[in-house]
Amino acid sequence: MDSYSFISSLLADPEYRGQMAHRERIHPRAPTYGQLGRPLHPKVQTALERRGAWPLWSHQVEAIETLDRGENVTIATPTASGKSLCFQVPLMEAILKDRSARALYLAPTKALAQDQLRTFRELLPADGPRIATFDGDTPQYERPEVRQRARLVISNPDMLHLGILPNHRAWSALLRNLRYVVVDEAHMYRGVFGSHVAAVLRRLRRICSIYGSNPQFIMASATIGNPGQHAERLTGLRFREINEDGGSSGGKEFLFWNPPFLDEANGIRRSTSTEANELFTALIQQEVRTIAFVRTRRLAELLLVYARNHLRREAPELVSRVAAYRAGYLPEDRRELERGLFDGRFLGVASTNALEVGIDIGDLDATLLVGYPGTVASTWQQVGRSGRRGESSLSVLIAQNNPLDQYFMRHPEAFMSRPTEAALVSLENPYIVQPHLMCAAFEVPLSKRDEALFGETFFHHVEDLQDDGYLRQRGQRWFLDPGVGYPAQYVNIRSTSQEVFTIVDQNTGAVLETIDRSTALSQAHTGAIYLHQGDSYLITQLDLESGIAYATESDAPYYTQTREITDIRILGVREVKDTGAVLLYVGDVEVTDTVIAFKKKAHFSEEVLGEEYLDLPPRVFRTVALWFDVPNETLFKIEREKADLAGGLHAAEHTAIGVLPLFAMCDRNDIGGVSTPLHPDTGRPGVFIYDGHSGGVGIAERGYEVIQDLWQATLDVLTECPCEEGCPSCVQSPKCGNNNQPLDKAVAAQILRSLLEAPATTPSP
Repeated sequence: MDSYSFISSLLADPEYRGQMAHRERIHPRAPTYGQLGRPLHPKVQTALERRGAWPLWSHQVEAIETLDRGENVTIATPTASGKSLCFQVPLMEAILKDRSARALYLAPTKALAQDQLRTFRELLPADGPRIATFDGDTPQYERPEVRQRARLVISNPDMLHLGILPNHRAWSALLRNLRYVVVDEAHMYRGVFGSHVAAVLRRLRRICSIYGSNPQFIMASATIGNPGQHAERLTGLRFREINEDGGSSGGKEFLFWNPPFLDEANGIRRSTSTEANELFTALIQQEVRTIAFVRTRRLAELLLVYARNHLRREAPELVSRVAAYRAGYLPEDRRELERGLFDGRFLGVASTNALEVGIDIGDLDATLLVGYPGTVASTWQQVGRSGRRGESSLSVLIAQNNPLDQYFMRHPEAFMSRPTEAALVSLENPYIVQPHLMCAAFEVPLSKRDEALFGETFFHHVEDLQDDGYLRQRGQRWFLDPGVGYPAQYVNIRSTSQEVFTIVDQNTGAVLETIDRSTALSQAHTGAIYLHQGDSYLITQLDLESGIAYATESDAPYYTQTREITDIRILGVREVKDTGAVLLYVGDVEVTDTVIAFKKKAHFSEEVLGEEYLDLPPRVFRTVALWFDVPNETLFKIEREKADLAGGLHAAEHTAIGVLPLFAMCDRNDIGGVSTPLHPDTGRPGVFIYDGHSGGVGIAERGYEVIQDLWQATLDVLTECPCEEGCPSCVQSPKCGNNNQPLDKAVAAQILRSLLEAPATTPSP
């Protein structure tokens, strides 16, 4: 596309109000080719030449030669760098050369699995080895054929966990002859999901060893800060890391776009959704193929509604050429959307990160990021979805009115120079590891040898499971208690919650979606507006006993947003260090989180139309937190000045939570916090920041490690925001159970300065 002309038209528009906070020009790059030290299989080379993928780029050659040496490899290069060929070539050669060889490809999304199926079928000869997908959409009558005859099985970690490993005897042909396991988009496997996948992959290695195979693992990832370490944490194996990109790339204009102020003194800006809609529809009207990435399912649906309404007025012939894409749609609907994107029927799509991964959806010219995606890695991944054919393209990061987005609008150089984050997984979380040990015991009884796979806490977890009656020891092995049944069906690998709720259309009885319990309480409570495929549904009843939320179609001109209150108790201290100003702790806590009310907020204007209170049960869970108090001198000064200590602590807590994703590869919603002028367990004022998942996944520990940087970034946000008394860009939180009261921005800055003034000392043992 002609990015320069489009940007010029935006700046010349009479409605332009200085939204462009930064403009970065990314220059095109020529490829670096490599030379394999051996010939490829003739059919593979012919396929590559036919697709215009020959000669190979340097990092592709390095990956293939590393696998030839028998090593495991992780490829962490940018979007559109040809990572797929790094595993496609070895897999094709293996199954073409050896009629018994098998391979397993795992994708985090069904859309990516379908895309890889199409690509492999194009690369391999029509009469070549059988390739098949095995996921929740695979018809029952096809599954025996896949198990027995497929040489390359394309699946996902969920089906590996639920369908393959518990039924390994039926999959013996695959497991006995397994040569390669591909884990694609490995950066997606972090936090709770990644921790579950790490346990699933260890279960796979365990079963393979029983069948006498020892497959090589190939990881493909977006650029992250620890690709080699992450691959090793996921599998327990050593990896060769490849992160030098030899591929070509087209030029790109990358804009940082900040909605204009409506009320600067109070920090009120025009809504991000309004800005996104105007940019999205402007691109569509110029027939620029565009994808708009949003943070939530709700926003994907809202942007589609806004765009269609706009186009009906301005360009009705284009209404049918925009769509939304997200998890939760029926399989046939997802496949149709993917085909429409690939063949150009759709000009624009509003999507969650379901399309962030490397699906080939054709030539895209522009990407809109509606809110900072949460990590530097995801930002570059989404930016890279346009311009994948080496052509120039446009990407726009549209800021939300929160501390992290506004920090980057004021400090674009901090983003452009920031290294990508390290992906975090936890192999110690009992809420994750213990259910997988039960699954492993169902597959084959546990033994002492399994400590090498599951780590030094293995025997501790086994002892807990014995005490709870889930495992029984016989000799040197541990068997699953027969009363447990089929444990895999109770383990949701994308959540620490195992309770599943169903949203049902009360008029037709049709199942709309399934969600976990915490999502049901926060998004499908009675009175909530729930969006599904562009249609608004009013939740008329959330039945907690049956696990069903009843919904009916609604034309309400608002959406809903919950408020929550939280209590936290300290269970134990893991580590403590002297920062020079205060003692900093990290340890185990129990959190009680209750959704108490919801607000009705008007579309576009964000005006609060009303608020209703809810009577919902609390969510009680154990996790990991860091906490600190206030230096005594600062406390005395605040008391002398009769300043608002509670408001200062509350404001510091909100802002620190908003900034922590700068340093940990997590989402703002993965973190929670509590502040209090007097905590019963410490006898002092304090700020707690906790991991929002049962058992924790390393986020609080990461905050503990980088506390000085976290405090400094928090202070920067407080002091640089132009509002007078605090606003959504610095101290206010939309989910605050106390309606953002009390908050004192000045006292929060005073507390942060005192924490940073004293030099840190050596951590105590």
